[in-house]
Amino acid sequence: MDFSPITRQNILITGSTGQVGAELLRLFPKALAPTRADLDLADESSIRAYIGAHKPRWIINPAAYTAVDKAESEPQLAAAINAEAPRIFGEEAQKIGATVVHFSTDYVFDGTKSTPYVETDPANPLGVYGATKLSGEQALAESGAHHIILRTSWVYGASGKNFLLTILKLASQRPELSIVADQTGAPTWSRDLATLTASIIASNPTESGVFHATAQGFTTWHGFATEFLRLANIPTNVLPIPTSAYPTAARRPANSLLNCDKLDRAFNLQLPGWQTSLATVMALLP
Repeated sequence: MDFSPITRQNILITGSTGQVGAELLRLFPKALAPTRADLDLADESSIRAYIGAHKPRWIINPAAYTAVDKAESEPQLAAAINAEAPRIFGEEAQKIGATVVHFSTDYVFDGTKSTPYVETDPANPLGVYGATKLSGEQALAESGAHHIILRTSWVYGASGKNFLLTILKLASQRPELSIVADQTGAPTWSRDLATLTASIIASNPTESGVFHATAQGFTTWHGFATEFLRLANIPTNVLPIPTSAYPTAARRPANSLLNCDKLDRAFNLQLPGWQTSLATVMALLP
């Protein structure tokens, strides 16, 4: 899809060096892409000053405090970035008539449901990261600003810090790896999310709300790793292990599957299957 007509609009992209932010900037090369020195998401006055000075039409916020385990020991910083910043974006957007596109996470759920979560399912985050992301969703919705909240999961790409690149590096160094096999989700390519966002903006949406946006299909972390190591022709042996064998500071949901039917109904948009996108990503790697 050609997004060139909307690259001339005043678009602000936070976290433009992150996985989704970098892909958004590739689609919107003329967008505002402030550094932390320009826009500090942990500093209320910095956010308000930047929005007030630039008055963007669209505020796209993929930036977040995503260190899930570290958040358990840094709850205030996680809350400032994940909960307070969306609230401030919403308040400032409401003043100038801007729309906020905000990214959230499957971690707002506890993972105990046996089927994919829908947007109206009760949230019950297991840790600080999920709790602060949920608070950010709620604060943005309560701000009165027009908003689109995209909950996604298991984001990866050909660059940045993510599970795929970490495991590929480890597999090149070790003959055997142990990967959790009892957590289920949909690995979602950052570029697919960026393209989806651009398509939503191009549709000039009038509806506010929360929408689930992940790749189609599902797998486990073990299944995901097995597949991309196969595509990479790396012969590392991948052993399936339970979550209990890999203790972490923060608990993870066992079921991270999100039902994306609402997104399809509202925008006639679906992301590709995870295996299709994974094959494309693997072809992009050096």
